[in-house]
Amino acid sequence: MSDPILIIIASAAVTYLTRVSGHIIISQFGAIHHRLRAALAAVPTAVMTALVAPSLFTHGPAEALAIAVAALVASRFSIIVSVVVSLIALVALRSLIG
Repeated sequence: MSDPILIIIASAAVTYLTRVSGHIIISQFGAIHHRLRAALAAVPTAVMTALVAPSLFTHGPAEALAIAVAALVASRFSIIVSVVVSLIALVALRSLIG
């Protein structure tokens, strides 16, 4: 096999193992404390914030406005709708603002 295919397979295996290991470790404890459950529920939001927040300061105003649109739409609709609307907003704002 070629190197890129081996890298893809290895990356997929490592990603799968990290996801499964969390479930295996937590399942060993039985009942999960409500504070741990709340902390784990907040992880996706924290990850999205860590990925999106730097764009507010390092990119232009079009990106910042598109992030604001995404936040407003995400508060009312599903993630798919918010992604589609925010991408459309980003394209429109980039063509208007530059």
